[in-house]
Amino acid sequence: MFEIERLALVENEVGESPRWDAEEQALYWLDIWSSPTVYRLEPKTGAFRQWVPGIHVTGQARRQGGGFVFASRTGLYLWDERTGASRFLGDPEADNRPVRFNDGSADRQGRFWAGSTYADDQRRPEGSLYRLDAGYTVKRMAGGLACSNGLGWSPDSRTMYVTAQFAYELLAFDFDPATGEIDNRRLFAKVPEAEGLPDGLAVDAEGCVWSAQWGGWRITRYDPDGKIERVVRLPVPNPTSCCFGGPDLQDLYVTTAWGWLTAEQRAAAPGCGDLWIVHTDIKGLPEPYFAG
Repeated sequence: MFEIERLALVENEVGESPRWDAEEQALYWLDIWSSPTVYRLEPKTGAFRQWVPGIHVTGQARRQGGGFVFASRTGLYLWDERTGASRFLGDPEADNRPVRFNDGSADRQGRFWAGSTYADDQRRPEGSLYRLDAGYTVKRMAGGLACSNGLGWSPDSRTMYVTAQFAYELLAFDFDPATGEIDNRRLFAKVPEAEGLPDGLAVDAEGCVWSAQWGGWRITRYDPDGKIERVVRLPVPNPTSCCFGGPDLQDLYVTTAWGWLTAEQRAAAPGCGDLWIVHTDIKGLPEPYFAG
């Protein structure tokens, strides 16, 4: 059994996109719903900051040397928390509303990947997956996704994992780290509806995939063949995403949500929307930076 504790009482409506900055030994994450906010926590010291970027951010990665690349409801942006300066990079879904961006992550070669969702009915498979290169060129890489969500890569960067949330699927693609091209789309794991919606994910150094499952009170660890290796039960119903961090990359940080819960449901599960930590004995992988 892993030790689980509440790390920060932030009451995020929809906490999301946790990213560990190894250089700063700090965790960054978002609240992506009614009041989009960026958070920073140094677990060792307790130092805490938050910013309202003025962008309806939905996913993020850190840039080398500071700042962020954002996926948002209105496109892709750069943003610097030190100055508040932002730069709009484009929105390939601008003419395709109500489709808009959702989660995003950087690969180890410094590209940023972000998926989209048909916001008015996320069950519709009209989401796409996009790649943003360091030179700010955007390319559509895949389509037909019922809410593209969590992303991750195998330790050798030869497999990319993508959550198709409202299809209850974790997908795998062959990934070419040199070119950033993907192919051979296939089902990695199917999540029974009773176990929750698959949301954000993390990949560990053993090549296992940790999937946060909204409504399932759990994070499920799948082995590289897509078989369930273990289930981590949580004290809150709606985990949204997770990432490894800490000095030895063995702490699993978990964002959660209180959105769409009744007052009675929230009272029965204190800590909904807070940041949680699972102390594991399994090493994660370093979080990449966006090279642009």
